[in-house]
Amino acid sequence: MKALRTIIFAILLTGLYSTRTFSQNHGFGIGILIGEPTGISMKGWLSSKTAIDAGLAWSFVEERSLHFHADYLWHFLHRIDNQDEIPLYYGIGGRIKIKGDHDARIGMRMVFGIGYMFEDAPFDLFLEIAPILNLLPSTKMSANAGFGTRFFFH
Repeated sequence: MKALRTIIFAILLTGLYSTRTFSQNHGFGIGILIGEPTGISMKGWLSSKTAIDAGLAWSFVEERSLHFHADYLWHFLHRIDNQDEIPLYYGIGGRIKIKGDHDARIGMRMVFGIGYMFEDAPFDLFLEIAPILNLLPSTKMSANAGFGTRFFFH
């Protein structure tokens, strides 16, 4: 855990001394996701309107579990005062949830979210909800939701 904090601090420190133009609709970002589940969030832009995001997170509700998800996202970008961007986005992907030694669930996710991309900083903020259709070992509906921030490398 101490190593992870050191890595995150180094990433943030590097970003603070960067002199590039900042825009979060390209490049790769990594940060935190807080909610159900809570963990690490990553996003890689494929074009100015599409991206792939992924998360590695832990659930502390009911039984502890490890979650991994990956989604393909489509964005609709809106500007505020010709500066900061607020994208609305949706996407589809998959999720694996592991509880204990022998209990795993595999499902499909539909993601809906809103973000905030700063014009003058390499960070974004986001809020999303993801209904999930678990397919294995049985069919069952569930959902994830959370908010987070990511630092972008260009």
